[in-house]
Amino acid sequence: MLYIVSLILALIFLVIGIVRINIHPFFVLLLAAIGYGFMTGMDVNLIISSINDGFGGIMGKIGLIIFFGVVIGTILEKSGGALVIANSILKKIGDKPIHLAMMLTGYILSVPVFADSAFLMMNSLNKALSHKAKVPYAGTTAALALGLTATHVMVPPTPGPIAAAGILDAQLGNVVLWGVIISLLSLTTCYVFATKIAAKINVPYRLETIENPAHLPKLWNSLLSIIVPIVLIILKSIFDYPEFNLQQNVLYPFIAFLGTPMIALFIGVLLTLFLPEKLDEKIYSASGWLGDALRIAAPILLITGAGGIFGKMLQNSGMATVITENINGINIGLFFPFLLAACLKTTQGSSTVALITTASIVAPILPALGLDDSFMKTLTVLAIGAGSAVVSHANDSFFWVFTQLTGMNIRQGNQIQTVGTLIFGLTAMGLIYLTSLILN
Repeated sequence: MLYIVSLILALIFLVIGIVRINIHPFFVLLLAAIGYGFMTGMDVNLIISSINDGFGGIMGKIGLIIFFGVVIGTILEKSGGALVIANSILKKIGDKPIHLAMMLTGYILSVPVFADSAFLMMNSLNKALSHKAKVPYAGTTAALALGLTATHVMVPPTPGPIAAAGILDAQLGNVVLWGVIISLLSLTTCYVFATKIAAKINVPYRLETIENPAHLPKLWNSLLSIIVPIVLIILKSIFDYPEFNLQQNVLYPFIAFLGTPMIALFIGVLLTLFLPEKLDEKIYSASGWLGDALRIAAPILLITGAGGIFGKMLQNSGMATVITENINGINIGLFFPFLLAACLKTTQGSSTVALITTASIVAPILPALGLDDSFMKTLTVLAIGAGSAVVSHANDSFFWVFTQLTGMNIRQGNQIQTVGTLIFGLTAMGLIYLTSLILN
């Protein structure tokens, strides 16, 4: 009981510290981990080693992966590559199925570009196309936002899912593959919501002039930095499947190296350097685009490291044994990480924080939950992602970007963004659970 009470108190402190007192999540996670260690009677030396091993271990495993993912997104956005991708998608799909166009554009853009930035970039196009197609602006905006949310919480190389996969030691290629499948299927209910329900809400808007930069990169060049890393990671996962017996193939050493997530994303970074018109100090200096990427990545890396500390503290305290004894025979499985992530998302607002914190708490107790085989680890990452979408409301920065940029009031934001993310998260969790029943 002491372990359970200590964990509950640590989680309450997390919520109050982040939401009410507005302390940076890194410090709240670190203090919660240390407090939990003392409350459960851990030896001082064990607490210190948990901090060092937890932070160092997780940074060594996924720190560079997260940073490289942020660099790719930053350069794509600043070079205009992301805008080129968006325009191409809209051109191919056309302006008639505008809801589908906006949803798929958001879905693809949110892989390399943070959802807030992608929404800022796409909103003007969304207004123009809504006006041209004579469809309600609220419906297309809902489609765009939910498309952005889907990949933001479920598809690497977005930082949150990458961090969760690393913490749980899930195969990244499998997370990418199943993340794409589950998130795309989950958007079917979101599409109905956007076209049939959100579209009925009247949101007046004013058209803005879209300024085209003098130089934009080629489409194929823009896509390479996203597609090549993903293909390499998936190829490595295919070669690693024991059933395929490809380890003896002459290509295996090359695929095994190039498909390692860190190397694959580093190749993506190198490919983005061909996007700007000229490679100069504006790109590679400490005050340039790479410096901007580092400033964006730093908080995510620190929060991820603190999450690793929390997870290590739980592991070293013996929490897994306690959980095993208390939930033995209770078939809670995938619903535990989903509900925990949903609680953290709803109370503190950040999907990335919810993903990392939940993964850190769940990692030591995967065997107790029956989620420790390779496939179930993949589904656990996705269940956490689904939970981290539920729900976006007033404590979520994206909620305010969504409402302020579109001119919606709080009530309209709740009707569209809050309800929409709830629908997405519940649909995704339902599909994940069905997948576990059928394939596991």
